[in-house]
Amino acid sequence: MHKDLIAFNMAQRAKKEVPNLHSGDVVKVYRRIIEGGKERTQMFQGMVIAMRGGQSSSPTVTIRKISFGIGVELVLPLYSENIEKIEVVKSTRSRRSKLYYVRDKSAKLLRRKLKEVGLKVGKGLKPEDALIAETIQTESSESEPVESPSMDGETVEEVSTEAGK
Repeated sequence: MHKDLIAFNMAQRAKKEVPNLHSGDVVKVYRRIIEGGKERTQMFQGMVIAMRGGQSSSPTVTIRKISFGIGVELVLPLYSENIEKIEVVKSTRSRRSKLYYVRDKSAKLLRRKLKEVGLKVGKGLKPEDALIAETIQTESSESEPVESPSMDGETVEEVSTEAGK
């Protein structure tokens, strides 16, 4: 029976794709909520302050946000069927795995404490967002002809180049 339970939990875990989360990341969690006979999706955006049970079959994540001056925390199992998707909004680098001290700190102090890290495609950035960012970088790096008037009234084409090429 014990092996059957482990196999079932691993099968449940394999069904859902969850981004690689770390403490300090700002995430959006879309949850399915049933009220009466109606079902709706509710978004909860906050900072990941703790992750528990990383290698177990049912890890949980604690997400905190400030709503109208009051701190709200949500402890969610990552592989729950009530969670539709999880998006990483901002990834930060923290030196601790449990950030319970943020309950007592202000947002201004936390901005200095947690350093922002660029998002990668594998960490929650959608592939189309990565393509858009890549095309913006390539467009800015390409050289474009610029017309400038010369002394005798004729226009001369100049090609702007970046330094270091």
